[in-house]
Amino acid sequence: MNKHIDKYLFMAIVLFAIFGLIMIYSSSYIWAEYKFNDAFRYVKLQGIFLLIGIILMIVISRIDYRIYYKYATHIFIFCLILLVLVLIPGIGKIRNGSRSWFGIGPLGIQPSEFMKLSLIILVSKYLSNSGKTIKSFFKGILPVLIVLGIVFLLIMLQPDFGTSMIIIVSILSLLFISGADMKFFFMAGIVGVFGIVILILIAPYRMDRIISFINPWNDPLGTGFQIIQSLYAIGPGGIFGLGFLNSRQKHFYLPEPQTDFIFSIISEELGIVGILIVSSFFIFILCCGIKIALNSKNYFAKYLTFGMTFQILIQAIMNLMVVVGLIPVTGVTLPFLSYGGSSLLVSMASIGIILNISKNN
Repeated sequence: MNKHIDKYLFMAIVLFAIFGLIMIYSSSYIWAEYKFNDAFRYVKLQGIFLLIGIILMIVISRIDYRIYYKYATHIFIFCLILLVLVLIPGIGKIRNGSRSWFGIGPLGIQPSEFMKLSLIILVSKYLSNSGKTIKSFFKGILPVLIVLGIVFLLIMLQPDFGTSMIIIVSILSLLFISGADMKFFFMAGIVGVFGIVILILIAPYRMDRIISFINPWNDPLGTGFQIIQSLYAIGPGGIFGLGFLNSRQKHFYLPEPQTDFIFSIISEELGIVGILIVSSFFIFILCCGIKIALNSKNYFAKYLTFGMTFQILIQAIMNLMVVVGLIPVTGVTLPFLSYGGSSLLVSMASIGIILNISKNN
């Protein structure tokens, strides 16, 4: 047995998270100085989560991943209870129009982020025991869809469309590699289209986002404002960018650039070089995840590694597609880079589990 963790993956994650902390400062100090009279406000809060995240990653990398198989249901039920509690007024806090947070002083915990990880663990356990029954819709796939539907409903009540989409695509990816019948995915696509139409009818503001996605100049000071300002940031970057701290769009043009649109500031300040750094990092995670999954000793470890790797990559791809205008704004953060403690902790925990699986290969 290899008694050491994958030091290259570990160091890459730590260095990239530190790079993210630096870029959070660059993108946020103008807003932080204006709103809180403290240019380091966001950096200090994210730095706390980064320190906790690194410790958490190290600790989890030393915990045998098989324990998650044993307690998969318990972990899922606990996260499900948190999703219910956050919807209760007085317990859950509203931020940016969504009741998605537990407030702890200046910090916030988002339970839907932890649900993403717990659902991957639960479905990985289920698929590792399913065998050929996964070929059957009613015996194999339907139980997964029922659980997924419950989680989707609770998260949409917040509402948090971006996280819901990450969870759905991640679980569908696991079902795909498990060997589920391809007919199911065609049907899922049709149902998905109808589902999106229904969601638009329920909340007309989503149609405004789609219209602004198709033509952001239709409402340049309203629904199209963010994407226009994002493209204004990315466009002038060139090869080497405008230079660190020299972004123009963070000067009250691009709203709260340290969160969903931090990639826009990276592109503006570091240019194509910054884009290549970010892209190479996520490609490296994908390659490491696939290699570790293929070398894993049992199906639970394989599904768990694939699931967590896919989830990180799917979230990253969705964020990058938003900031370059390929899909409507969804409110999804960029893993390891965007400001957001819950997202960072879950990403670090996921890597910790992958590191432990690698150590046991």
